[in-house]
Amino acid sequence: MHSTARRTIATVGAFATLVALAGCSSDGGGGGDTAAPATDMEIGAIDLSEACPATVTIQTDWNPESEHGMLYQLLGEDYTVDADLKTVSGPLMASGEYTGVDVEVRSGGPAIGFQTVLAQMYQDTDITLGYAATDEQVQLSAQLPVTSVLAPLDINPQMIMWDPETYPEVETIADLGDTGAIVRYFGGAAYMEYLIADGQLSLDQVDGGYDGSPAGFVSAQGADAQQGFASAEPYVYENEVADWGKPVAFELIHDAGWQSYAATMGVRSAELEELSPCLELLVPVMQQATVDFYADPAMATDLILELVDAFDTGWVYSQGVADFSVAQQVELGLVSNGDNETIGDFDTDRVQEILDVMGPIATDLGTPPADGLTVDDLVTNEFIDDSIGLP
Repeated sequence: MHSTARRTIATVGAFATLVALAGCSSDGGGGGDTAAPATDMEIGAIDLSEACPATVTIQTDWNPESEHGMLYQLLGEDYTVDADLKTVSGPLMASGEYTGVDVEVRSGGPAIGFQTVLAQMYQDTDITLGYAATDEQVQLSAQLPVTSVLAPLDINPQMIMWDPETYPEVETIADLGDTGAIVRYFGGAAYMEYLIADGQLSLDQVDGGYDGSPAGFVSAQGADAQQGFASAEPYVYENEVADWGKPVAFELIHDAGWQSYAATMGVRSAELEELSPCLELLVPVMQQATVDFYADPAMATDLILELVDAFDTGWVYSQGVADFSVAQQVELGLVSNGDNETIGDFDTDRVQEILDVMGPIATDLGTPPADGLTVDDLVTNEFIDDSIGLP
């Protein structure tokens, strides 16, 4: 059976465990080893060797997938796969030129016991950057503060999906709420608290028991709705779930008003100043890698599929899904320059809105945000090169 279980915010019940794990951090701060990588490659126009760790270690939030394409774009042809640790590493490349340091991309999800990336970053301080979502940053800010420096995705891919044959008049999540349909989701998701408080869905129609399997959706024969990712499930359910095999309709939770950034690149907040010389050079490299990936995703996509096979976690990810994901991200504006000509920057007004909404939700969930938390604690555009954007 095709499993579509995906990353999501930690439940309150798991939160204490995550903090406890974070307290058992490894030695050696986010700078990591400073010895030069062992390679005879000539350094190109961008030299990170003096400013950055010898290995820039990046923790992702899930198995390899096209939403992470810009990270795999940083790797050239000379890479090493560790199937046991679920990592891939090699010289860090900037548009095909060596930068003088290595990069290691680590898988999340099953590879880190399904704990949050933020907890993993505090447990293993060799990690330089890790994936963070704005709502999660607010919720965990008192214990695991992280500041994001780049937003490769402008819009969160998460959605609520339904059967258009069963609900032909439904166009939005709010319309779905009016039908009384059961909506399955991963329990503890903050966006669902928002949708309920906003009146788009009701408490008696949501079911937090979704386990990532299509079984419930299929067995309901179109009566129930379900969370998913617009960059994957529409293709998967139509083409790879044999017992369904037809289109689904959906609305992004972003379009329903929950405009949290997803999958941003963050650093431990206390290390932001120390890492600034590196980030000034590295963030533009990652911006350009994002542009390069969507211009020609084939090389990185091939690597993603190779890693999925090598890691063998039970995650099913086909060439069809990978290709669909790239096209869908562009078509839906999940990846875009936003309201300017720059890729990867943050709309700070939007972050403030999420902070305002998420603060009370986090408190109600038993994980109140840090006292005096501000937008500047959560994100910064300091390292963004305004000249780099999608064409």
